[in-house]
Amino acid sequence: MSITQSLSTPLSSSSSTFLAPSTFNPRSQVALPVKSLGVCKCIAAPQEADTAYKTKVSRNGNIAKLQAGYLFPEIARRRNAHLLKYPDAKVISLGIGDTTEPIPDAITSAMSKRSNALSTIEGYSGYGAEQGEKPLRSAIASTFYRDLGIEDDDIFVSDGAKCDISRLQIVFGSNIKMAVQDPSYPAYVDSSVIMGQTGFYQKDVEKFANIEYMRCNPENGFFPDLSSISRPDIIFFCSPNNPTGAAATREQLTQLVKFAKDNGSIIIHDSAYAMYISGDNPRSIFEIPGAKEVALEVSSFSKYAGFTGVRLGWTVIPKQLLFSDGFPVAKDFNRIVCTCFNGASNISQAGGLACLSPEGLKAMQDVIGFYKENTNIIVETFDSLGFKVYGGKDAPYVWVHFPGRNSWDVFAEILEKTHVVTTPGSGFGPGGEGFVRVSAFGHRENVLEACRRFKELYK
Repeated sequence: MSITQSLSTPLSSSSSTFLAPSTFNPRSQVALPVKSLGVCKCIAAPQEADTAYKTKVSRNGNIAKLQAGYLFPEIARRRNAHLLKYPDAKVISLGIGDTTEPIPDAITSAMSKRSNALSTIEGYSGYGAEQGEKPLRSAIASTFYRDLGIEDDDIFVSDGAKCDISRLQIVFGSNIKMAVQDPSYPAYVDSSVIMGQTGFYQKDVEKFANIEYMRCNPENGFFPDLSSISRPDIIFFCSPNNPTGAAATREQLTQLVKFAKDNGSIIIHDSAYAMYISGDNPRSIFEIPGAKEVALEVSSFSKYAGFTGVRLGWTVIPKQLLFSDGFPVAKDFNRIVCTCFNGASNISQAGGLACLSPEGLKAMQDVIGFYKENTNIIVETFDSLGFKVYGGKDAPYVWVHFPGRNSWDVFAEILEKTHVVTTPGSGFGPGGEGFVRVSAFGHRENVLEACRRFKELYK
């Protein structure tokens, strides 16, 4: 009998195809010992998770308030899932704002020299000052804050602006009310939730309670109506803004400083993209008279020098910035820094110092110019397709409007049909719904190819 025949033969109690010959007669009577019948219960073996040992430590309820994973790892997860579905696709990432061009040699050579020196007796150094090396602090002050009344010891060098945002949250604690641009960089809101500054997430309005969301949209020039805002303790304000790309004017920042003074609030000004500003808009909050009494500033080398992996930034806290009891904010930040941080890498700081040399500054400007050319290409593409496009002039981000559409749906459509990763606007807050952010960080050939695909999709 063939295998096919065997597989097609029906099974029965007398089949000899799969069962060995048997003398068993199903009709014969066999005497067996009988037990009284009871109820038979099937008990499933408990899952490993049910039997795992659990401590008696409660989970941090504030972290539990967060609605999902952090925005950019979620985008990376969806990108990876797309690659599993289309393993041969050439996926282009214009989503997360990660730099792509090589760090200029004038900068890496300084880091290499410092690294090699660590293998010598004369050049070795261990722990450094938590606030940063004096030459770098001095160079930051003279390069970015000349004639603004900022002194070397007002500057705290760090491993990046994002890290300093969380350290500042520790300084201000849980008993405050925070205001944030809507849309804005998600680290502001998420760190506030984790610190316990907020109430629960309100699904109907897509906001956390006890946060003042300052709506910034095309209708108000991406600057909030301050007269409609209740008094906050802390105001996060990013200019140029991530994700909209809007840079606040001198008049707008003057209004913001006055609002903070009238309300006794503190502004955390994020200037991580200030070197992208083309016109006369302020590059620092401290260009505004009176700002040193109500503001501090965080910034970074990440988007200037390609230091997203090297990690180097700084925070400026003027001596004039005081708590309600007269205690200097800088002293409390210094206490947190000394407790939570051992200082930025000495190799990174050597790179930072090289960035601020004449050769390094020119190299950074060249790289920034390259990304701004990418921005122009993206803006022109969406303009030609009839979209309303914002940003791009003073920041490496293009903010594209898709009226009446869900941002995540647009993100999914673009990824599915063009294999290009963008960022859904709603990931930056409810004010970002209906928009998509397209990053200009990419190799030129990738940006050109992505724009060709956009034209194919939306022509």
